[in-house]
Amino acid sequence: MDRIDHMGALFMRHPATVMKSSAALARYVTCCLLGGALFLMAVTPVRADEIVCITCHSALPEKYGEPVKLWKGSVHAENGIACNACHGGDPRDAANAMKKDRGFLGAPKYNNVPEFCGRCHVGVLKDYLSSAHGRALASGGPNCVICHGNHQIVKASLELINEKSCSRCHSYERAKLIRGAMQETEAMVVAIDARIMAFKQVGTDTERMEKELFATRNRFHSLFHNVDVKKVIEESTRIKGELKKIETALAALDQQSHTHKLVGALAVAGALLAALLAHLLRKTFD
Repeated sequence: MDRIDHMGALFMRHPATVMKSSAALARYVTCCLLGGALFLMAVTPVRADEIVCITCHSALPEKYGEPVKLWKGSVHAENGIACNACHGGDPRDAANAMKKDRGFLGAPKYNNVPEFCGRCHVGVLKDYLSSAHGRALASGGPNCVICHGNHQIVKASLELINEKSCSRCHSYERAKLIRGAMQETEAMVVAIDARIMAFKQVGTDTERMEKELFATRNRFHSLFHNVDVKKVIEESTRIKGELKKIETALAALDQQSHTHKLVGALAVAGALLAALLAHLLRKTFD
């Protein structure tokens, strides 16, 4: 109430100053609210059923509707990445969706596909361009969509290295050796990730191990575009050494967890025994 009285007195003495300050405050608050609303509009992702590209092409026949069907089964769709993320344009305005002034890019030419995808996949682009595939691009070598697909984008994994895919362009022998060298490492990455997540779910601090696995996994994934068998084998061996260090840390957590459970069990058993003894003594004295 003292503050209210104070404000009342201030208004009585200096009404013009108070009114001027209040108007400035109102303008400031309005600007903040408007700015916040515009920011939310900009960062809020558009739902698939709101994207005009999808709603329009879904109703079109054959090659015009096929991209949507393929996209729905892609890793992009799984992660909420839709048409406009790659092709640009206005996903909310059907009449202006494909206008250049709305950022529409369309489909890239064959040799421009790596740069097109590399806008998001920066590290992967660097690995690809330095690989035998990337160096052969200008003379008809494979670009991203040859292995990963165009609209039904497939998640990067060792499953992409297979005889059916690789033998479209060359023999499978070298690719088979590379896949064999990386298979054990891939299994270790997947298993360690699952163990870390299991500890995290029960409240264990796994931040350091998560960061170590993230860095190691990125190094491993950088080998996916390498076709130098010797280099892949050597680097995979080094990476397995790093992964084994994380496994050692996880084993220590396992032992710590086992010890805690054992101590807890002994504490419970001790408490039950103490309760039983107390009960027997009480009966004896009764």
